[in-house]
Amino acid sequence: MGIFNRNKNTATLAPAAVQGPDLAHLTGDYTIDSTHSKIGFAVRHAMVTNVRGEFTEYEGKLHLDGAHPANSRADLVIKVASIHTNQAQRDEHLRTGDFFDAATFPEITFKSTSAERIHGDTYRMHGNLTIKGTSRPVILDLEFTGAATDIYGANRVGFEGGTSVDRTDWGLTYNAALETGGVLIGEKVKLTLDISAVRAS
Repeated sequence: MGIFNRNKNTATLAPAAVQGPDLAHLTGDYTIDSTHSKIGFAVRHAMVTNVRGEFTEYEGKLHLDGAHPANSRADLVIKVASIHTNQAQRDEHLRTGDFFDAATFPEITFKSTSAERIHGDTYRMHGNLTIKGTSRPVILDLEFTGAATDIYGANRVGFEGGTSVDRTDWGLTYNAALETGGVLIGEKVKLTLDISAVRAS
């Protein structure tokens, strides 16, 4: 973010539960810039470590209401085939019917249903996550990381955060037993978001 002119204005004190910066001037529609964002995940492997990966192709839109955060919303579409864990054989396996079945279900989607400011720069967004044709509610905890005007004059906002989900809730049940006990792949998946979005002109 060093090339940006960052701006996080501080608001007049609001009630303790919602105290935070005055973001009314940021109200508007934004498009996620996938070249400056990351959608990642981590899952326990062989009971001892984490495999980390990301999806490299996705698109999303945000509507931010800085004065009334409850009116904010988000839509995200992720291309399953873009999964990348830095190991080609594993990535191909993840695209098969054992896991995401990318040929039948090429997209993962998130559509928000409500949003709220928790305190200061922290927000919470509720929505439906759809994987392999199954939709389930999730809650994203997010932090507003700043607003900026980049060197090309584009107005940007940033958020980071994520959630944890049980992959079996979406039918991702593949596993293998270990000789020493336990299973090869954990059920809990940590999802992480690092989002830069550009305001529509």
